[in-house]
Amino acid sequence: MPAPLLAIALAALLPGDGDAPAARAPNRLIDEKSIYLRQHATNPVDWSPWGEEAFARAAAEGKPIFLSIGYSTCHWCHVMERESFEDEETAAYLNAHFVPIKVDREERPDVDSIYMTFVQARTGSGGWPLNVFLTPDRKPFFGGTYFPPERSRGMASFREVLERVVLVWGESREAIEKDAETVARFLRDRSAAPATEGELDASILDATVAAFSSRYDETWGGTIGAPKFPAPHLLRLLLRHEHRTGAARALEMVVTTLDRMAAGGIHDPLGGGFARYSTDARWLVPHFEKMLYDNAQLARVYAEAFQRTRAPRFAAVARDTLDYLLRDLRLEGGAFASAEDADSEGEEGRFYTWTPDEVRSVVGEDDAAAALAYLGVTEAGHLEGRSVPHVADPTALVGAARERVRGALFDARATRVRPLRDDKVLADWNGLAISALAYAGRALDEPRYVAAAREAAAFVLAHLDAGADDAIGLRRRWADGEAAIAGQLSDHAFLAEGLLDLYESDLDPRWLDAALDLTRRATDRFLDPESGTFFDVPAGSDDLLVRTRDATDGAVPSGTAVHVENLLRLGELTMDDAMRETALRCLEAYAGEMARIGLGYVELVNAVGVALAPPREVVFAGRRGADDLEELVRAYWATFRPYRVIAHAPVDEAERAALAGRLPLVEGRTPVDGAAAVYLCESYACRLPITDPEALGRE
Repeated sequence: MPAPLLAIALAALLPGDGDAPAARAPNRLIDEKSIYLRQHATNPVDWSPWGEEAFARAAAEGKPIFLSIGYSTCHWCHVMERESFEDEETAAYLNAHFVPIKVDREERPDVDSIYMTFVQARTGSGGWPLNVFLTPDRKPFFGGTYFPPERSRGMASFREVLERVVLVWGESREAIEKDAETVARFLRDRSAAPATEGELDASILDATVAAFSSRYDETWGGTIGAPKFPAPHLLRLLLRHEHRTGAARALEMVVTTLDRMAAGGIHDPLGGGFARYSTDARWLVPHFEKMLYDNAQLARVYAEAFQRTRAPRFAAVARDTLDYLLRDLRLEGGAFASAEDADSEGEEGRFYTWTPDEVRSVVGEDDAAAALAYLGVTEAGHLEGRSVPHVADPTALVGAARERVRGALFDARATRVRPLRDDKVLADWNGLAISALAYAGRALDEPRYVAAAREAAAFVLAHLDAGADDAIGLRRRWADGEAAIAGQLSDHAFLAEGLLDLYESDLDPRWLDAALDLTRRATDRFLDPESGTFFDVPAGSDDLLVRTRDATDGAVPSGTAVHVENLLRLGELTMDDAMRETALRCLEAYAGEMARIGLGYVELVNAVGVALAPPREVVFAGRRGADDLEELVRAYWATFRPYRVIAHAPVDEAERAALAGRLPLVEGRTPVDGAAAVYLCESYACRLPITDPEALGRE
């Protein structure tokens, strides 16, 4: 991207805690539903939410926009707020010379994506808080992440940045706007469809696995270096690669990574669940916020690894992760909150970390030495004398002693001040949770997880989806009784995937019907008919500089990839060739990019695996919930079996005939001599029905 004038002028600018604010009148964020935005509602900065009112004010007053993007559980967002946005002098300067806008990136990932792309292209890195300066028509011309209150380590202070921007804006506004238009063209080009297509074959899968293998950390798992992110969609790719090819190394990389993560401080050994990432190469010292999307994806990966290996330790981690979701993130009605903060009592990790004296005071002298050794709690500590508990020595505590110590420490920790929980319900992240609960409920034979998935699905459909006849249809966010923000591709795709997984687990056709409806609507709303690819946001998103389209993965898979997988699975279930053709056309459009940089498109590469696998259909015939059918279902789910679709054929002939109209697989599938049966079909050829669970388990 060409360097604009202001970037050159500000090149020298790119190479603390304040007192609690006095009571003051709230700014324009006071009526927002986002916890993150309301956190800033009493800042002296005159924040506005993203929208036409702020854009019009910037244009009328001839001021640049200062856009600050973050989220409620972001540690450095809190730091910059205390240091700069709560500072009266800094706020007064911002208010005088800019129109300040605050955005919750979790509510508006579309806005975040546009300006993160700009900052990453300009500086080579990104993160949050994301602070960007825009022209009144929303075109970026300068930006960065965290700016300190005072010049530090070669970084200009935030006040210096503001003053330089004001100076150059006043002296060279016309040149800045010209440069900003160049940036806008760059951003539009980045959101264009791929320029060349390619062939879909297994080499895409093999090359992506090989690329990861070359970056693999042989000692600690994951990728070499720090920070370390779990990347669950990559682990799922490796599991499928081993299933497809028998490559032992793929499974070894998964097992080592899962074991190292589970033993590291990124995994909470007392309360279950995972922090967002590790700041070091050993998975030891995490960034302590716990996100719904991480824990949902990781629970599923551990459940899949248990299916593949039958190692109880993987089942245990999957359970403690899902139990964390049910205990700490589940809201009244069954949906899930978005996240828990890293900070409490003004300190990152304060809720989770321990000193040796704190451990001794809880467990008593008899258990103290073993507890300290097991959890790796030392006098030196990992963070300013406090230790991050992890499984340092698994032999130090075993059996009942381990459970006694963990229980005592968990109960003692519960009396501490908890980190803030962000209670907004996001459609896409809840879709991931529904998927994890539904899948793991069967893989681990835990019906309570499937029941929780049902409750979450019912809540999201009832409160966020107004249906196909509504102009918006699916909303992205529910908070404080309000559903708002037009659903994006990821919302439709992740929720549809969760509903489809719930159907395959629960065998209730209402979830299948809801998944079909959402998937068809997603295709209608987001498909670019010229290229066969998908936009991230619906047409008519007039508050955006660019209608974004991005099939690369971040902390969650791309909406495009999940939607394509849904099309392939539902197309096979319903024998709808048009769905499969739509999916294949999109995959072919990205095939060249996947062949070139598959690690950027891992979930789309997973979709290639789905597309290339021979069709495998599984039809359970019997009374839903009956013991004989449940025994067959348990036997089938005991083994890792990717690349298949599951259907249920009701016993009642009229009910089965009605379902066959949209699910042809169930036609003619009946119990055998009154006993529940399962029909296994591959490449549209079916074997004789199986009624014996042991025989099914050997298949």
